[in-house]
Amino acid sequence: MSYLSRIRLKPGLDLAQLAKAIPSDAYAEHKLIWQLFNEGSDARDFLYRREQQGHWPFFYVLSRCEPIDAKNLWDIESRPFQPRLAPGERLAFVLRANPVRVRKISDDPTIKRRRRDDVVADLKKHRYPDRPQRPPLAAIVHEAGTEWLAERAERCGFEIESVHADGYRQHRLYKPGADRPMSMSTLEFNGVLRVANVERFLETLHRGIGPAKAFGCGLLLVKRA
Repeated sequence: MSYLSRIRLKPGLDLAQLAKAIPSDAYAEHKLIWQLFNEGSDARDFLYRREQQGHWPFFYVLSRCEPIDAKNLWDIESRPFQPRLAPGERLAFVLRANPVRVRKISDDPTIKRRRRDDVVADLKKHRYPDRPQRPPLAAIVHEAGTEWLAERAERCGFEIESVHADGYRQHRLYKPGADRPMSMSTLEFNGVLRVANVERFLETLHRGIGPAKAFGCGLLLVKRA
């Protein structure tokens, strides 16, 4: 069984408690969610998505066990997540993803390193190299994002009926102790899909879509259309 949780700050916290509770960066955010589960485990078995309500963050979390806040700073509403789906069922969805394609950096079989190319930057560079003729960034974001999601639809068990991709952002993540920051991008999707393969789709809901799941990407939230 899995659980879908909504996690919000408790009302009435003072400034010191708020400063302690609200994560200052992406690594602190991941640590916050991790602390709601078994900190001693090396395996992450949850997906999460950050949202904002006014000045305060809240989170949706899909996990194998119920989150528990030992510090008493967060209100946690959890319910069992056991969707019953049928082939052809239409679902509205939202997704925040890290849209990259992974490719080899060399044809030499002894070199196993891979490079992750941001799909928006890659499309802009290779499909629209002529700047004066380049479409607006919003159009490039939508084109690159919808292509990226469509490439994953079949193996994820769904067909796309309609989709809009926007909210493209580039992030610099500062890991404690690292020499240089890590860069990543995020893209927001919303639309309507049809379930094509129930088993694959349920796996996708629990596994997520794309990389950077440790930083709040990949959680596919759905409801009946």
